[in-house]
Amino acid sequence: MAVDRMKRVPIKEQDPKVRATNFKEVCLGYTKEEAVKEASRCLNCKKPMCVTQCPVSINIPAFIQQVKEEKFEEAAKIIAKSSALPAVCGRVCPQESQCEGKCVLGIKGEAVAIGKLERFVADWSRENNVDLSQRKPSNGKKVAVVGSGPSGLTCAGDLAKLGYDVTIFEALHEAGGVLVYGIPEFRLPKDTVVKHEVENVKKLGVEIDTDVIVGRTVTVDQLIEDEGFQAIFIGSGAGLPRFMGIPGENLNGVFSANEFLTRNNLMKAFKPDYDTPIRVGKKVAVVGGGNVAMDAARTALRLGSEVHIVYRRSAEEVPARAEEVHHARQEGIQFNLLTNPVEILGNEDGWVKAMKCIKMELGEADASGRRKPVAIEGSEFDLEVDTVIMALGTSPNPLISSTTKGLEINKRRCIVAEDETGKTSREGIYAGGDAVTGAATVILAMGAGKKAAEAIDEYLKTK
Repeated sequence: MAVDRMKRVPIKEQDPKVRATNFKEVCLGYTKEEAVKEASRCLNCKKPMCVTQCPVSINIPAFIQQVKEEKFEEAAKIIAKSSALPAVCGRVCPQESQCEGKCVLGIKGEAVAIGKLERFVADWSRENNVDLSQRKPSNGKKVAVVGSGPSGLTCAGDLAKLGYDVTIFEALHEAGGVLVYGIPEFRLPKDTVVKHEVENVKKLGVEIDTDVIVGRTVTVDQLIEDEGFQAIFIGSGAGLPRFMGIPGENLNGVFSANEFLTRNNLMKAFKPDYDTPIRVGKKVAVVGGGNVAMDAARTALRLGSEVHIVYRRSAEEVPARAEEVHHARQEGIQFNLLTNPVEILGNEDGWVKAMKCIKMELGEADASGRRKPVAIEGSEFDLEVDTVIMALGTSPNPLISSTTKGLEINKRRCIVAEDETGKTSREGIYAGGDAVTGAATVILAMGAGKKAAEAIDEYLKTK
């Protein structure tokens, strides 16, 4: 089999015009033959830099070698030692800035498609019922995990493998956190991918209690004092949306991206026979330039609207993954760059009719190192829209911190962790993921859950 080491094996996708009308997965994944061919490009470096950039430290060369030899079950078991969510990470992880960003083949050619190979292995193991539930015997020690998102699932899975009796408490009726309610179906299928990986965590012995709002149904202190949990991990995410504070944000037809995506994912608003519709109208504006903005925009497009991304900086500074921006442009989403909303205008019935915007230009660099957008006087214009979706980031809900004695938070409402282990100001309580950092990526949350599991294990061994 001839292999071009400098060029990766292309991966098939749905045609943009077709996929813009459905919620089926955009990327179709590698076939067995394509995966083996792509794996054969790997140089199996003696000092693999790709591993150093993986937040959960997957032995990347080792699993790719097994793919090369068509030993897919062995590849799955190698990945499972480090990651509880390989099919998720293979789809939504920003590999281009992490593992693939350090691949030596990327210096003069194209990096090995590590993420697509991880996805292939995970999908193959699911389709072939590979058992990944090996764990040590129970040690009788109880650990509670708050939140069933990527950090909570990772922490719970790693602790269960070590023999702990772990219970996850999830506020919503379905486990998965942002994987279920935040990321659209066309990027991350729920019934096949997410549910299967949640089930794999449960097979390790993890119990998941849904419809439990920690801070209201039960407090962290009660879990320790009344329920006998000897350590707690808080991975409750950052689900509190931010708004701009401009006039008109209370009009009907203004959504946070959180609400918009949750309705579509968890409440199936994209299905005509469900009772949770969203009135999107003919034209939608999505304010923001991150991955969540792309998700909201591409979802609104599939609901039948003309969609505009409104972002105050230039194309070079759009923070979303290049792949997501590329897909959005392919599908026909329009980008209103160097543009900022100043007011949302409503009609006599209290519904959105337009968004008043102003053109921007880039000035001096701000604290982040990016050039600061400055309004151009006299450049205001009205963008006629029926719906406005604010995708400006999120912060942690203060419910847990406000109901837990002695838990320190910062000015952004994030739980303060003393170090990368997630240790908080309360003994035996650890935290990680978006609850500590604010909104970030799935894989960074998983890395935090992994480090916290190691720290909790060490803490309970010495307690």
